[in-house]
Amino acid sequence: MAFGRRHRRLPQRCPLRRVYEGDRGAWSRRERDGAYGLRSRSRCGKVGGRVTGLQDHAAATTEVRLRIFEREAAGSRARLHRYCSRMVGSVIDGEDIVQEALAKAFVAIRNGDMPDKTEPWLFRIAHNSALDFLRKRSRAKAHESDVEPDTIADEDCPIDARIAAEASLAGLMQLPPAQRCAVVLKDVLGHSLEEIGEILETTETAIKGALQRGRESLRKLAAVPAAATPRPALDQRDMRRLGDYVAAFNARDFDVLRGLLADDVKLELVNRLRAEGKEYVGNYFGRYADETHWHFTTGLVEGRPAILVTSPDRPDGPPRYFILIDWQHGRIAGIRDFLFADYVMDGLEFSSQPSGKVDP
Repeated sequence: MAFGRRHRRLPQRCPLRRVYEGDRGAWSRRERDGAYGLRSRSRCGKVGGRVTGLQDHAAATTEVRLRIFEREAAGSRARLHRYCSRMVGSVIDGEDIVQEALAKAFVAIRNGDMPDKTEPWLFRIAHNSALDFLRKRSRAKAHESDVEPDTIADEDCPIDARIAAEASLAGLMQLPPAQRCAVVLKDVLGHSLEEIGEILETTETAIKGALQRGRESLRKLAAVPAAATPRPALDQRDMRRLGDYVAAFNARDFDVLRGLLADDVKLELVNRLRAEGKEYVGNYFGRYADETHWHFTTGLVEGRPAILVTSPDRPDGPPRYFILIDWQHGRIAGIRDFLFADYVMDGLEFSSQPSGKVDP
C-alpha cells in the first residue's frame, strides 16, 4: 500500500523534518536553504542578510553537493540497511544506524568533505557507526583475523553466498563483527575484496581471513537445527492497547485515535518525514482515511509489540510493512511508520498475535 499521489506528504504547515540531523539538530529543506536564499549562519561577509562573493559561491557549491549526495544516498539506502541490520541483528536498530550514518555524512559534506565514490564512503561511515553501536551494547569488539592467505578458500563460492544470504539475523550475530562484516559485504551484498578494503580501510589479507572464518562458522551453524527462540514476556496492558488501536484503525474511527495522542506526540514516517505535536500528527490519520489498500493486525516484530500491515484482500498474508507505537501514561507518545521503508522487511523476524490475546 502506498499513499496516493496527492497524499505523499502532510500539509505544508506541518513542520516536516528530514531523517538527516545537521549540526543544529533536525532540519527541513526550508531551514537548510534559508528559504531558498542560501542564507549563511555566519554574520561575516553579509549584505542585506545574504552571503556574497566567495562565500556565496561556496554555499552554492555545498548546496549542489548536498543535492547530489541526497540523490545517490537514496539509491544506496536499502543496501545500507541490509548491511547494518545484519551487523547488529535488528532491522529496527539497523534503520537507526543508517539514519545516524546519513546524518554524519551530511555534516561532513557541509564541512567540505565530498568523496569521489559515495557508496564506499557511506558504507564506511555506516560500518563504523554499527561498531560503535555494538560497543555501546557491550556485545563484542571488532578484531582482525590472523588467518594466512594460503589457507583461504575460493573467493567467490556460490554455496557460501547462498548460506550467508539465507542466514537469519540471529545466526549472523553469532559471528564476531570482523567476520560478520566481511561475510555480509562479500556474500550478501556482492562487494569485491578491493571495495571491502576501501570500506573497512584494511588489507585484503585481513578481509580474506575474516571471510574464511566467517564462512566456516556459518556452515557449521547451517548444519545444526535452529533452536526454538523463547517467546518474550509481553505486557498484557500494552498488547490490549495495541489491539484497541488496531480495531479503531480498521474501523476508521480516527477521531478516537486522535483523542489518544499526547500533546507532544512524535511521528516518524521512516525515510520520508518527521512531525511533532498533536495538531500536526493528527493529519497523519487523514492520509490513511483517504486510502483503502491496508489492513492492520497486531503482532510481534523482533519480540516487541507491533502493528503488521497487510493487504485487505489477504489479511492473513505476509505483512507489507509494520508500525511501532510508544505509549506513555495511556497516551500515544510516538508513532514510527515504515510505510516508505519496506526494505526493512528483508530479514525481519515477526509473528502475528491475535488482538487482545497474550500467550502465557
